[in-house]
Amino acid sequence: VKVKIPFGNKYLDAIFSVPEKKPTYGVILTHGAGGDMNFPHLVSLAAYLASHGVLCLRFTCKGLNVAYRTKAFKAVVEYLKLCDDYKLSGVFLAGRSMGSRAAASVIRQLSQGGDDDDGFIQGLVCLSYPLHRPKLQSKLRDEDLLLITCPVLFVSGSADEMCEKQLLEGVVSKMKAPKKIHWIDKANHGMAVKGRTADDVMEEVNAQVFSWLRENVQLQQK
Repeated sequence: VKVKIPFGNKYLDAIFSVPEKKPTYGVILTHGAGGDMNFPHLVSLAAYLASHGVLCLRFTCKGLNVAYRTKAFKAVVEYLKLCDDYKLSGVFLAGRSMGSRAAASVIRQLSQGGDDDDGFIQGLVCLSYPLHRPKLQSKLRDEDLLLITCPVLFVSGSADEMCEKQLLEGVVSKMKAPKKIHWIDKANHGMAVKGRTADDVMEEVNAQVFSWLRENVQLQQK
């Protein structure tokens, strides 16, 4: 289902992947710096989640500025919260690369501003989180991660040139939030692995994301 989400005086293009049965939980998903919501990994994940009963709303926001992308992500969260077609108990924010930075930023801002008192946001999924620029490992983009308290899943390639394995493990050890890292062996920032097809890698990513979502939703229902 294609929708236009109001954002300032513009609209963001978005697509709902809707499960057959009425969903209780949803995932909002966005892309990295280059690309849009039709990036193959996002399309694949959205279809997988919907086929497993999770609503997925993915959107395109072309700005290369994280603050701008964060504002857009917030507008999408608000839209879904007030959306009459789908009454959800909660949502997970997810993004690829720069999109995951924007998602982390939204969660930090909402929790610090006290805007998420109703617990609508259940967690954060970071696909290929860009912890640092390639070869520039002295400056880590970890400020939002260290302030988040909701559950976080990282899915990263062990050979990601923008997320050195030990550095991410170091940041994660300092995080207050419940967290998990799933390393895709030998994958680079684009999740490409020599000797494996893209579909094969996406299947691994999708299954990991879904099982983590399921664990976290069950934990809250107990």
